[in-house]
Amino acid sequence: MNFCSECGEKVRFAVPQGDDRPRYLCDACGVVHYQNPRIVAGTLPVSGSKVLLCRRAIAPRKGYWTLPAGYMENAETTQQAAARETREEACAEVALANLYTLIDLPHINQVYMIFRADLIGSFDAGAESEEVVLFEEHEIPWDTLAFPTIEETLRHYYADRCNGLFPLHIGTITPEDRERYFGSA
Repeated sequence: MNFCSECGEKVRFAVPQGDDRPRYLCDACGVVHYQNPRIVAGTLPVSGSKVLLCRRAIAPRKGYWTLPAGYMENAETTQQAAARETREEACAEVALANLYTLIDLPHINQVYMIFRADLIGSFDAGAESEEVVLFEEHEIPWDTLAFPTIEETLRHYYADRCNGLFPLHIGTITPEDRERYFGSA
């Protein structure tokens, strides 16, 4: 950030009085520009024994498989964001169940919030998806999942499905975890 979005003057990066971390400060109008993590909300849509995945038509990770999810917008709840993203990416309606995974990615300033959901009716590829497919567990394209958060969510789901209990899973994915998912390349 170079200029204040309030008054247009140049900003500086420093620790404001009474704070504990650097922020962008505008000395001209006194505004402190706080930057906070972005919330990614989505669903784990299920139909019978199958899970709905979308093949991404956009970067990052174009061509890889993901659950329908995306950035939360202002003036919506996490549940509204999850349902909207499912409509946008999979042209699907869902009945939301519980918040299922809450995964922090502090190195990229994101928090993933994935809700279990029952798929209602039909689905199709939205503008951000090349295709949308229902997969049985043995058909999941594990080697071409787009993000570690998606793999974590799916692994929890298949483990929990065995006993029929679906508790909230809270976790963190760090840069060190990246090699576990994507190799050293």
